[in-house]
Amino acid sequence: MRAAYHFILAMAGLAISLSTTAAQLPEDEQLFLIQCSACHQESAAAPGTPNERAPTRAQLRQFSAEAVVTALTTGKMQQQGGLLTTEQRQVVSQYVTGKRLGAPPVNDQLVNACRAPKPMRDAAAVPGWNGHGNGPAANRFAPAKTGGITAADLPRLKLKWAFGYANVGAARAQPTVAGGRLFVASENGEVHALDPATGCAYWTFKAKAGVRTSPYVAPYRASSGRRGQAVFFGDGRANVYGVDAQSGALLWTTHVDDHASAGVTGSPVAHDGRLFVGVQGLSEEGRGSTGGYPCCTFRGSLVALDVSTGQQLWKTYTIDETAPRGKNKDGVQMYGPAGGGIWSAPAVDVKRGVVYASTGNAYADPVQKMTNAVIAFDQKTGAVRWHKQLTPADNWVMGCQARNPGNPSCPEVLGPDFDFSATPMVVRAGKRDLIVLPQKSATAFALDPDHNGEIVWIRGFGNGSGLGGQWGGAVDGVNFYTGVNDFLTPTPGGMVAISLANGQLLWKMPPQPLLCGQKRQGCSAGQGAAVTAIPGAVFSGAHDGGLRAYSSTDGRILWMFDANREFDTVNGVKANGASMDGPGAVVAGGMLFVNAGYGGLVGRPGNVLLAFGLE
Repeated sequence: MRAAYHFILAMAGLAISLSTTAAQLPEDEQLFLIQCSACHQESAAAPGTPNERAPTRAQLRQFSAEAVVTALTTGKMQQQGGLLTTEQRQVVSQYVTGKRLGAPPVNDQLVNACRAPKPMRDAAAVPGWNGHGNGPAANRFAPAKTGGITAADLPRLKLKWAFGYANVGAARAQPTVAGGRLFVASENGEVHALDPATGCAYWTFKAKAGVRTSPYVAPYRASSGRRGQAVFFGDGRANVYGVDAQSGALLWTTHVDDHASAGVTGSPVAHDGRLFVGVQGLSEEGRGSTGGYPCCTFRGSLVALDVSTGQQLWKTYTIDETAPRGKNKDGVQMYGPAGGGIWSAPAVDVKRGVVYASTGNAYADPVQKMTNAVIAFDQKTGAVRWHKQLTPADNWVMGCQARNPGNPSCPEVLGPDFDFSATPMVVRAGKRDLIVLPQKSATAFALDPDHNGEIVWIRGFGNGSGLGGQWGGAVDGVNFYTGVNDFLTPTPGGMVAISLANGQLLWKMPPQPLLCGQKRQGCSAGQGAAVTAIPGAVFSGAHDGGLRAYSSTDGRILWMFDANREFDTVNGVKANGASMDGPGAVVAGGMLFVNAGYGGLVGRPGNVLLAFGLE
């Protein structure tokens, strides 16, 4: 939120110093002007300025004051909020939203506690959906035996209960179902263990920062020799946690990266006693062009931890070592290369002994070979066995022009910002294995895992957009499915099915009529959320607040739910649904769970978990 004073003066057209101007204003307006205005101006900024991808004042007014306080305290703006006192965070939150803070909770007692708690069962022995992709291969498919829902059942799918995430404007962490429990997390730092049938609570754990990752459940062994099951997740400050799934007791915490901008967004994945965690650095990508910041030094990485102790076993960077690149016009030393964050969950290839991760763009020159790439890491050592770059020279940082000769604050040539935000899926297509994933460019790729990621097929399915992710496709053994985000284009939205065998486009459905009214800020038909396949159908959430089930045969819409309203919640938190993006639906044991609400630049705020079952 803090930027160079020179930029603020230029934007405001002032001839006097900012501090003098601020001193003449009320305290709340002073705080906003000095700490926030360079990025969160009253109206949308032109491309190439520092706030081109930051929510404007108009968008922030859609949030509650509590949600902004959370963002500044434990959420995505925690780094900027650390410059403010507790009182200042409250003051500026009330100013930008135009709303007053409510009374704080009177106690920390567990809300809606289960009256007859059931013991945690073996996650491998009961139906579930584990982590982002429903297991290590990340296919995002729920077979009838474990999912309990097929296309024929959709007319009987009804809302059973709702759960509210307190004091947030987005529900970004996909739920996990394992061992007869439902694990959910929030950017307020809370991780909850709930009963899937009723939503009653077994325990709540409080992390040090907001949690966006889908929890992952796997066995562990304590130092005493006792065996149990643990829930693993990461937070926005690059802390990774192991928590006992039965009791909610902390087993260990490991800080996996010391960079101030480092965070964990993708779900950890466990296999053979190792927990694999990707690290991203979004906060630095948004600060590169500001004159006072020595950009850029963040390096993406994949980390392997011991599931029982949290000990780091190896760490492999996706970017070469950073070095000084020259000083900018303000005399601040600039650095590079940087970037290559891992946004999504990794996928485990048990057969080949590797773990795959997809990477994002670079932030600073020189050009790197493992950005916007799929990388195969050796599971035991972390050595890179191979990498396949699919969009070269994509160096992007917010606030830079298309070309920046002689300006070390920016890449010399600005790339399209076509990150991979989806997990590489390990799939079987006929008699061969493939690695399949979509990109923000609205292109799907199939790679050959036996020939160093050689491209098998490429299929475009939209126009592509540097804003708004493609958070995950799904496969059912025959087809690959993905929504179409295309956020910055005139025609966002849509749904496609692609043949796994040859990349042929089988069907494409157009954007659907908006459930949120006329197109406006945050109301879009874009479908960037991860999709979920069941026998005969595929679910896709959209920015308009709709969850739709498409026929896997021809793309007809078989079922739809409109989440644009307030819901009564089992935990008493005031909650409403809105845009769906990022996490997708999960299906297990005859129930479907999905988050609604994705406040920010690409969506409208909401904070609810919806639980559906068959009637």
